[in-house]
Amino acid sequence: MSTLDRLGKYAVTEVLGKGAMGVVYKAFDPNIRRTVAIKTIRKELIDDDRAHTMLARFKNEAQAAGRLSHPGIVGVYDYGEEGDLAYIAMEYVEGNSLREYFNRNTRFEDRDVVSIMAQLLEALGYAHEQGVYHRDIKPANIIIMTNGKLKIADFGIARIDSSNLTQIGAIMGTPGYMAPEQYAGADVDWRADLFSSGVVLYQLLTGVKPFTGSTESIAYKVCYEHPAPPSQLDPERVPSRYDAVVAKAMAKKPEERFQTAHKFRVAVLEAYAAPVSPTVSEETIITEIVPTTVRIEPTSPSQSHGDSTPTPARTTEPPAGWDGNLLKAIEGHFARYVGPVARVMVRRAAGRTLDIDELYTLLAENLGGVQDRKGFLATRAGLEGALPKKPSPGTRTSYTGSTHASRISAPLTPEAIDAAQHRLAAYVGPIAKVIVKKAAAQAKTSRQFYMLLADHLGTAAERQKFLDDVGVV
Repeated sequence: MSTLDRLGKYAVTEVLGKGAMGVVYKAFDPNIRRTVAIKTIRKELIDDDRAHTMLARFKNEAQAAGRLSHPGIVGVYDYGEEGDLAYIAMEYVEGNSLREYFNRNTRFEDRDVVSIMAQLLEALGYAHEQGVYHRDIKPANIIIMTNGKLKIADFGIARIDSSNLTQIGAIMGTPGYMAPEQYAGADVDWRADLFSSGVVLYQLLTGVKPFTGSTESIAYKVCYEHPAPPSQLDPERVPSRYDAVVAKAMAKKPEERFQTAHKFRVAVLEAYAAPVSPTVSEETIITEIVPTTVRIEPTSPSQSHGDSTPTPARTTEPPAGWDGNLLKAIEGHFARYVGPVARVMVRRAAGRTLDIDELYTLLAENLGGVQDRKGFLATRAGLEGALPKKPSPGTRTSYTGSTHASRISAPLTPEAIDAAQHRLAAYVGPIAKVIVKKAAAQAKTSRQFYMLLADHLGTAAERQKFLDDVGVV
């Protein structure tokens, strides 16, 4: 791109950051005589299929933030188009994102954790009262200014209560910070911002993200697994009084979270139980301004890079005994109901059975509505004839009723232990590996082995179901 000296009425002075779709400039407004930041998007880089949506979302950022006037939110002044550029003129802020602090492995003292959260939740509460839901709260969008004050930036995928720009079924956000309902493509309200803020609080307290791994693995963990309480990760540094606050903020169901940013803020302050500073402490603030890569395009799970954990090389092999194309077809059907987490859920369920009907039943149990379950089960008919490969002698045994008795009376083989781990993981998550290993070392019979595993399940109904599934009477 050639050097830009002027954009509209604004005199461009320097480049602040670059992204794949555009550039952010520092500029000067000659009419009001103030410095501004100008975010641009290059229209010629947008293909025809995405042009309308991309420009609509760019305008949405201007409209969402433009209706807000709060010291904790980056102000938006103007939207315009000139030549091949669309641009937003906004408040120029001197500071660094919270992501930069985490990149430097900054460990925040209690006073700074509470100051950051109090400022964040106060600003979010104001936005929510104005009918604006950010939907992409994450460290990269939280700016700590050089004076210790905080500002929320980037309302590119915000939802305005009167807007129908984002419909149910659209999945937008950043992996690891998105709420479960965002992964499911369900209707999203202000409580998604509170979940994301809970993730930020967890990271401020512990220095690590609560959900890590590949994009698909993160999706599964966000929807179905609970991270260890912050105090367990660093008991000497993190007080246990914050555990309940974090757990409530990151509840899987929106109705189980704090119902307003104000209530969340009050809970943080009550846990701290001391005077709260209105600014981050001077010794913590990064005073130099660090150049950053600017994200121009709205975030979706498949395209976000700024705050997501790098995706490691993944195994493409399907679980033993299954045809990869068949599982891919099932994943496609299931994704209509649960979104991108479908691949992880189908692969895990396939690791527990070699029977296609049981696979469908296991997956349908994860769907909340009767109509959704019926709709998904109906897709089984379209796969007639595409049955999974049968295992050869000596490989993992199919989980069908006719094999229960032989499995219980058979010696405790590595294959049986592996199968038990897959089945138990559906109830307790990754810790199943440890539980199964310990039970296998203690048990003298297969029956005792399964009974030891069942002891780790939380309810009588779960224990009974597990024992029924493995054929223990």
